[in-house]
Amino acid sequence: MTASLTAIGLMSGTSLDGIDVALLRTDGLRVEARGPSLAVPYPPSFRRRLLDGLEVARQIQLRFDRPGMLARLEQDLTALHAVAVQDFLHANGLTLGEIDVIGFHGQTVLHRPQEGLTVQIGDGGALARATGIRTVYDMRARDMEDGGQGAPLIPAYHAALAEALPAQLSRPVVFVNIGGISNLTFLGRDPGQLIAFDSGPGNTLIDQWVEAHTGAACDIDGRLAAAGKLDAGLIERYLAHPFFTGNHRRALDRNDFAPPETGSLPLEAGARSLARVTAAAILASARHLPERVGTYVICGGGRHNPVILQDLRDLAGQEGAQVITAEDAGFDGDAMEAEAWAFLAVRALKGLPLTYPGTTGVSAPVTGGVVAEPG
Repeated sequence: MTASLTAIGLMSGTSLDGIDVALLRTDGLRVEARGPSLAVPYPPSFRRRLLDGLEVARQIQLRFDRPGMLARLEQDLTALHAVAVQDFLHANGLTLGEIDVIGFHGQTVLHRPQEGLTVQIGDGGALARATGIRTVYDMRARDMEDGGQGAPLIPAYHAALAEALPAQLSRPVVFVNIGGISNLTFLGRDPGQLIAFDSGPGNTLIDQWVEAHTGAACDIDGRLAAAGKLDAGLIERYLAHPFFTGNHRRALDRNDFAPPETGSLPLEAGARSLARVTAAAILASARHLPERVGTYVICGGGRHNPVILQDLRDLAGQEGAQVITAEDAGFDGDAMEAEAWAFLAVRALKGLPLTYPGTTGVSAPVTGGVVAEPG
């Protein structure tokens, strides 16, 4: 049995809402203990800079290109992550010597798997120096170099968590992470059967729609969606996208789906219809799995929108499946992605695979990541 390490995971997802920090004790195979977590929102002004950065990033041709304001944005993003680590340590009475490694995701600003190009800004070396903790970063690139889509990476952690799932859950089980982009992980009846792929737009369409009309970053608690009526035509147009109708599963970029034109329908109707799109997209993508799903375990920020969650329960129920939240299964749905990055960092240090042919389409199981020492 390999030695366990204590790792901090740092995740900043496609919703651009902030930094999630989580602690994990693991040997890279099993989860020994899940520790505390912390959510650090981005200041509104910094979030606006990130949104501008996404536009600038469209110019990138090579993975290490940082045109225009991206170089300074990367420095400032790294500094915010360093402060988040220090705040997390202080809040939980932890010292540097108790942490073996940081898993640093960075902020994805461009993901073009068809070109073998993925860019997460965030300077792992600078973070290691600022925190004094060994840091593993850039964990997607090796997968893409070996023919993978570079996403999703969380399935290896889902597989480890599955060992703790309640025995009474109907199988097969699918973990669904609803972030800016949703992704799912299928855990088949056969041990080791692991399939994963991006399943469609998660919160990104709703967030962009609400922000364009109100300036708010999201539909808090699904209040706008709850007051709106479904626009069947809009929903059908999204679900007719080749991503759902084709047989090829691929990783998605935030820009693969665009929100409706501003003012094209009432605010509430847009929020309501896009919530249904989020739920229906998950079910549409799940139909590409080899077996009918028994239980969906919902993780990520989207589970806080009760309209999305109810739509999922209604649609899954029509197919004989149940829907539960991560908390129902004994997990922390907000911290799960950050925990996953801690888990992946330990696996990277030990040379264990981060991705598999069934999760990203990579040619063979492959490890990844770059290790930066604090010295």
